[in-house]
Amino acid sequence: MGAASLLPADPPRTPLPPGACDCHMHAYGDPARYPVPEDAPFRPVEGGSIDAYLALRERLGLTRAVVVQPSAYGFDNRCTMDAVARLGPDGRAVVVVDESASDAELAALTAQGARGLRFFMLPGGALGWEKLAPMAARIAEHGWHIQMQMDGRFLEEREADLAHLPCPLVIDHNGKFLKPVGLDHPGLKALRRLLDGGRTWVKTSGVYETSLEGAPRYSDTAAIARHLIADYPERCVWATNWPHPSVPGSPPDDALLSDLFAQWCGSEAVRARILVENPAILYGFE
Repeated sequence: MGAASLLPADPPRTPLPPGACDCHMHAYGDPARYPVPEDAPFRPVEGGSIDAYLALRERLGLTRAVVVQPSAYGFDNRCTMDAVARLGPDGRAVVVVDESASDAELAALTAQGARGLRFFMLPGGALGWEKLAPMAARIAEHGWHIQMQMDGRFLEEREADLAHLPCPLVIDHNGKFLKPVGLDHPGLKALRRLLDGGRTWVKTSGVYETSLEGAPRYSDTAAIARHLIADYPERCVWATNWPHPSVPGSPPDDALLSDLFAQWCGSEAVRARILVENPAILYGFE
């Protein structure tokens, strides 16, 4: 799949406000410069370069982006940080490091734009639950947050651990319920309690990943996004999840997803808060 096929044919029908931030995207690069081990759990997405993303950013009308370390690269954050360098002051990073990283290395990553540590609690993740508390304590000193992706159906089991982290928490993709759930599900109730605590954020993104209904409305998973936006607009951010590594052969239409998000928000004030104001607070944009 080439870079052009990762671009929507048209821009969103509802233009994005100035300063709009994509809070979760990935960047892949030349395998000669950024090699991937043969036993890596995921492969780079063809066409998913920072150059291709810059074209997407222009097509959608985005201003800022948070580059999230792909699982394909493990602890090698070079491609991610090089992409942030290309974005300049409009870029931030969520990286993957373990306890072997020195405070000087964490400080250097912070200076380059890193603001979070990724925990991917699904097959192929680099860090396990046993690393969560000690690493959270390390990164808290640098003003970072924990970015958590797990099956939201089990959030209640981990709620106490997550609620007591010494740093902010960002939960991916509406809780990433691997099967659509109702609004009374214990996992969603746990997510609500975490949001009520005032130190947790949630990304209203990735509805296409687990929807059984599918395009164009993804109504089963979009119901959770609508619910979170309605009750917690001050704790939500938005993202494309480009270049959609979970569905590399059939990526969704990013312009359509942007327009759906506008519908979920219901007002320009709410949409601007989630796209501009909340990311500025969370990631330290001016």
